[in-house]
Amino acid sequence: MSNSPAFGQADLSNCEREQIHLAGSIQPHGALLVLDASTLAVRQASANCAAMLGIGAQELLGSGLERLGEPLASQVRGLAPLLGPEETRPLRARLDAAPVSGGSAAGREFEGLVHRLGALLIVELEPLADPADAAGGAGVAARGAAHSVSYEPAALLELLTPAVQRIGAASNLAALFDATVQIFRDLTGYDRVMTYKFDPDGHGKIVAEARHPRLETLLGHHYPASDIPQRARELYLRTRVRVLVDVHYDAVPLVPRTLPDGAELDMSLCYLRSMSPLHLQYLKNMGVNATLVVSLVREGQLWGLIACHHDAPRKLFYPVRAACEMLAEVVATRLAAIENQAHAQVDILVRRLEQRLIEATSTEGDWRLALFRNPRTLLQPLEATGAALYYEDEILTGGEVPSTPELRALRQWFDGRTRNALFQCSSVARENAALASLTPTASGVLAVRLSDARPDYLVWFRKEQLQTVTWAGDPSKPMVANDPLELSPRRSFAAWSEIVRGTAVPWSRKEIVFAGAIGTALVDIIAQVNAVRLLIAEHQIAKVRATITSSQEPVLVAGVDGAPSFANPTFCALVGRSGPAIDDCVGGGVECLAALFAEPAAARAMLRRLSASHEPWRGETHVLRPDGARIPVSVRAEVVPGRDGKVLGYLLILIDRTENRRAADALQHLEQSLSRTAVGLPPGNEPLRGPAAEPLVSALLANASMAAMDIGDVVSGPTIAPMLEELESSIRRATALYQRIREYAAERS
Repeated sequence: MSNSPAFGQADLSNCEREQIHLAGSIQPHGALLVLDASTLAVRQASANCAAMLGIGAQELLGSGLERLGEPLASQVRGLAPLLGPEETRPLRARLDAAPVSGGSAAGREFEGLVHRLGALLIVELEPLADPADAAGGAGVAARGAAHSVSYEPAALLELLTPAVQRIGAASNLAALFDATVQIFRDLTGYDRVMTYKFDPDGHGKIVAEARHPRLETLLGHHYPASDIPQRARELYLRTRVRVLVDVHYDAVPLVPRTLPDGAELDMSLCYLRSMSPLHLQYLKNMGVNATLVVSLVREGQLWGLIACHHDAPRKLFYPVRAACEMLAEVVATRLAAIENQAHAQVDILVRRLEQRLIEATSTEGDWRLALFRNPRTLLQPLEATGAALYYEDEILTGGEVPSTPELRALRQWFDGRTRNALFQCSSVARENAALASLTPTASGVLAVRLSDARPDYLVWFRKEQLQTVTWAGDPSKPMVANDPLELSPRRSFAAWSEIVRGTAVPWSRKEIVFAGAIGTALVDIIAQVNAVRLLIAEHQIAKVRATITSSQEPVLVAGVDGAPSFANPTFCALVGRSGPAIDDCVGGGVECLAALFAEPAAARAMLRRLSASHEPWRGETHVLRPDGARIPVSVRAEVVPGRDGKVLGYLLILIDRTENRRAADALQHLEQSLSRTAVGLPPGNEPLRGPAAEPLVSALLANASMAAMDIGDVVSGPTIAPMLEELESSIRRATALYQRIREYAAERS
């Protein structure tokens, strides 16, 4: 891995690739042991074992963990088969080691973490009291002992219960982030606590802050993506809580440096793992002595961080760290629920637009004119300044847009660059200098594709908007000397502002969702319009038939009085019948389509009302395939009127609701899981029973239930089931962490 510098050997030109997971050393407030998983024989040990554990690293190598006492070995032996991938479990034991030269750890109580790495077990131990002075101060950071943050179990629960309730009560993101930073500061006591959000380019912004009054605010400051290398971001996903006790610590090496096979130890999941010298210098330049960083994960991605800074050494014992991780899960759950509320609002707006376009198609024969008749209704929800519709080689526009040649050049550029039928950028000039002339009217572009066969798009534009961005120091001055270990990426973190030109306000998640929903609605409308054309314009039937055939919407057009019908392949595939079979069915009249449904009597009644009184049929039912399979569908059946008022035929659109059923099953499974969680927690010792524990469990479950209801408000789209499954996974993780706190306390009592 010649392109990846070893730990501690990176400079500012290659720190993005520094192998920070192969640190080969730890922070000195604990000790680390690498064991053979089958025999518990020590393969590696931190050099401070003599001072920390009472037996030197060299003496421990090759011996069994029993050398430190059977209580510790017994716990590790019992935890080993329970460890899953990427999982750490806590332990608490009193060492029973015999005195050796320099002192003894016999009788001292330790807490620790255990995780598996292939055929190895990694055990990290921290004393519950500072190491004895008999060791000459070894194992204590050079600047003195760190202040330790710990709580009695009942007191911790009393803090967590209202914290979870407060997070669950947040109605918007601003309230959620403000509550989060205050809760974490109250719990941990750090001087400054910040919510740090990543933008699509990886840059960070402080969106909330709780701080000691003596400190200047960093709220609203931006930090360049280079401040947190990609490898560090990957580790934040794997290890959700990271603590730096003292930035001035002297790293403790592993003995030996490598494993018996010559490989370096992968310390990705090690809580005690040393931090990059570049990162430590960065913190020193900020005047920070101790840090706590907790990951905020949304849909498997690193959404942001809860970053805590302190001006003196500070250590958190395991229950507090576990509580921080649990609270971060609760925050992420509430974040998902609040952001998902935007989907429900989008759904309402899209339905209104869809209805207006359908009415225009029926009365005017063209939905495109209605789309731009009142441009404000199209532009305002996305705060766009212009829009353009590329459809069948024509361009319709509204608001402020580039010239027609510029619009065609723009489409030629972004066509083919769409991802999931969508393209978005906030600076066309930065992405393609040849299109810089578009900046005044179309610096920002958000495009949704409307056809797989043609380059048809609906596009929104945002004109250039000069922005003043406040950075924490000048990001364009990474260092002012040649020695990267003496100076961090920048020495000054004083607020530094710049005016950003040639860019528009970035598209928000809600706006992107709205654009995608409109695109989906237009695809549906286009399918309907083309189906109507099949009846109205026989001379265009070949062209329209090709369009409908390629549509992913299941569409059936039925004539009146036994006239020929047409069902596209998607419709035929959904109902499990061929086109001729459907023609035979329709030959007896539209009411005979009832044979396609699992409840034919109810379907026949609805179809009779459609043909007799021209009353549309919209509802949910099941298609019955010839093989007996029942497919849940939404039905939209419409009368197709001619300009003279006569009925030309009928339009039947089916929407496969299998995904929605999956979402309903996921919601039911979640509710059952919550119910089992509510009654399934085993009894604990006295400090964790009674009125102190029950409100916390209730708050966790109430937060999850509220999130589930918010997510369930969105009644369309394939993303609901994964979101509910993610919510279930999150509440399982939170309750598991709560249970570990209980187990930990039980060991202590």
